Amino acid sequence: MFVLSLSHSALVHLGDAEDPSTGRREQNLPMARQTIDLLGLLQDKTRGNLDGGEERVLEQALIDLRLRFVEVSKQQG
Repeated sequence: MFVLSLSHSALVHLGDAEDPSTGRREQNLPMARQTIDLLGLLQDKTRGNLDGGEERVLEQALIDLRLRFVEVSKQQG
């Protein structure tokens, strides 16, 4: 559940989901990067301690978010 919450936060910062507090979509790439990096740190620190399903969810979330971050970064400049 924590991974899904962080993933959603990253999507909000990437501008792909509405901010629940404002109802608006706004990009904040530094915050998106920080959240994605936090998920990466979580992956490193929990390696070998997650069951297969948890590990796959975390890995897929990181793959998707990192790819989306690159796409959004390229669009900005």
